[in-house]
Amino acid sequence: MHHVANRRIRAAHTADTVTVYQAYSPRLGVPAARDGRFPPAWKRERMTWIKPSFLWMMYRCGWAAKPDQETVLAVEITREGFDHALRGACLSHHEHGTHPDAATWKRALRHSAARVQWDPERDLHLNPLPHRSLQLGLSGPLSRAYADEWTVAIRDITPQVREIHGLVRAGENAAARALLPVETPYPAGPLPHLGA
Repeated sequence: MHHVANRRIRAAHTADTVTVYQAYSPRLGVPAARDGRFPPAWKRERMTWIKPSFLWMMYRCGWAAKPDQETVLAVEITREGFDHALRGACLSHHEHGTHPDAATWKRALRHSAARVQWDPERDLHLNPLPHRSLQLGLSGPLSRAYADEWTVAIRDITPQVREIHGLVRAGENAAARALLPVETPYPAGPLPHLGA
């Protein structure tokens, strides 16, 4: 089996929950954080990507500056839901060694409601690092379960994002680093079907 040593899920997690990040327009993000659940306007039939890496989310949303990504949410979900999605997930692209052949991968992809991408982790300046960060895409029943069953709490962390970004811009890297969420290796067990 293809095993890539630099792929390890790191996340802020407790015994029961794991924190993932998403960024939305204030129209969706503000009511979600206020009510602690995703509003009806949140499209449950669309694929949604969740990211356990705070800095990868900052890379993606440009420190909450990109259009429709101005509200950054920390979403605490059950580990049970997260683990269930990981077990049934398929890599979003064919990978030699993880799948015997492209046809097997295509079949797995068709039958899976979850996708995984391993993208380079980012540093404080959003430069790529040598190890990889997990992105988990949820569609269909998993997208609905994420929004309506697994979610334990939703926090709007945009003020924290702005504060950290301000420190980075001012060259105060140590102070910025001290405000980052603590992400430690997540005990997912071996995930050979995800090349990890």
